[in-house]
Amino acid sequence: MSNFKFHRPKDYSDSVDKAFIDRLKQTIGPVLITGHTGFKGTWLSFLLEFLGVPIIGFSLSPEEDSLYTRASRLGKITEEFSDIRSYEVLKNFICLHEPSTIVHMAAQPLVLKSYESPRETFEVNVMGTANILDIAYKSKSVQIVIVVTTDKVYKNDNLGYKFKEYDSLFGKDPYSASKVGTEAVVAAWQQISEMNNGPKIVSVRAGNVIGGGDLANDRLVPDIIRSHLSGNPLLVRNKNHTRPWQHVLDPLIGYIKVIDSLLAGNLIKSVNFGPVEKSLSVAQVIEIASTLIDFKFEYSNKKSELQNLESQTLELDTTYANKVLKWHPKFNQADAIERSINWWNKVLNKRLGPEIACKEDIAQFFNMN
Repeated sequence: MSNFKFHRPKDYSDSVDKAFIDRLKQTIGPVLITGHTGFKGTWLSFLLEFLGVPIIGFSLSPEEDSLYTRASRLGKITEEFSDIRSYEVLKNFICLHEPSTIVHMAAQPLVLKSYESPRETFEVNVMGTANILDIAYKSKSVQIVIVVTTDKVYKNDNLGYKFKEYDSLFGKDPYSASKVGTEAVVAAWQQISEMNNGPKIVSVRAGNVIGGGDLANDRLVPDIIRSHLSGNPLLVRNKNHTRPWQHVLDPLIGYIKVIDSLLAGNLIKSVNFGPVEKSLSVAQVIEIASTLIDFKFEYSNKKSELQNLESQTLELDTTYANKVLKWHPKFNQADAIERSINWWNKVLNKRLGPEIACKEDIAQFFNMN
């Protein structure tokens, strides 16, 4: 399908095993997913359900074209549609349902939108996280909080350096700056919690996550799908910029393995999840996708005053996740693109509904050698 090669490391082992799954079922639940109506939140819901782990959700109301809506998730779990900035509503929900673990995904996740609404971005990403951690700390039930941030929190001089967890953090746009603020909130509550035997808190930083069902604005794979469906040219901001693309299931498994490791008594502050091989460029992603959709994309640079503000290169070092969690990505970047596009091929050709397509991908993930 493509000329991009990938070699697994010599110490590669499967991302999951039966003992891990059995341990997970026995030791945690329910898991509260904030932002459960989002793209990653919906995939995590399916994944935890597959593993037999009870879940509850707290999120804004789902968008009409979201994976959550397409997969008919409404009412499938105990859920509350509200804003994480609503402290009392969030506190009452957590006190009522007593989750043992929180995976905090609710956020304003788009760089371009952050320029349009910088204050809202900071309110949601920083104060929303402060609300979560304050309530979790005061809760009698919460043992673990996983806070999902981003690979864009690192101080990036575009030198192609692979960022490690202890590298300097810096955000120049409202989105990345708000996520650096999120990391500061996490660090503060980690110290508070350690001093007073509170819940264990970890920040997880993933690369550019792709997969079936994502139709968010200003993201490459959703833009590819929209271009294919409409026949309109694909407009990209910077075709030569590189990102660590990864299939959504790989970091989600990583998040779950963090939970498992914490339950085993290990101490983790933050951890990266990303591909092993060098990041692919936007143009390379489009090249791979075009062979899978059988559609010749006409694309050109989208003229924007913001296009020069984005990082040119982005690489993550995942040595720590490999060592501490025995985590390795199941898919390389070309695999991730292929699986993301094939999900859409199956759904758009009416062969599978979105829910079944997700569950099929998860089952295949666990059955792979």
